[in-house]
Amino acid sequence: MPVVHITRRERFSAAHKLGRPEWSAEKNFATFGKCSNPNWHGHNYELWVTVKGATSAETGFVVDLSALSRLLHEHVIDQVDHKNLDMDVPFLKGVGSTTENLAVAFWKQLESPISKIGGTLHCVKVQETENNSVEYFGG
Repeated sequence: MPVVHITRRERFSAAHKLGRPEWSAEKNFATFGKCSNPNWHGHNYELWVTVKGATSAETGFVVDLSALSRLLHEHVIDQVDHKNLDMDVPFLKGVGSTTENLAVAFWKQLESPISKIGGTLHCVKVQETENNSVEYFGG
């Protein structure tokens, strides 16, 4: 059977702040720009999750997209939507809420649960703005 990649997109809104607490406000601003705003800021994120695998002879699916959507909500979206990523999300505590770190953290949340519904997690893409996104392929 050929290997097929299927992608599901989900959306969430969240606040965060970039910076290092041991740095001065000036150094944080020089490094992270307006993303270091001491009063936080927010984004309307898009999460793209790609699963790969052979299609089922019975259904023609790599994975049931409804089941994948429920899994994404349970393990990521419901925990981050309308939250402060740096303060409210246990699996992000101490991580630093860069888009790069979000992609890796989301992968860790999703890899095992996805393996239980079929297919293999191939890619987690987090789009922070229309111009900025990160893709993580594990490892």
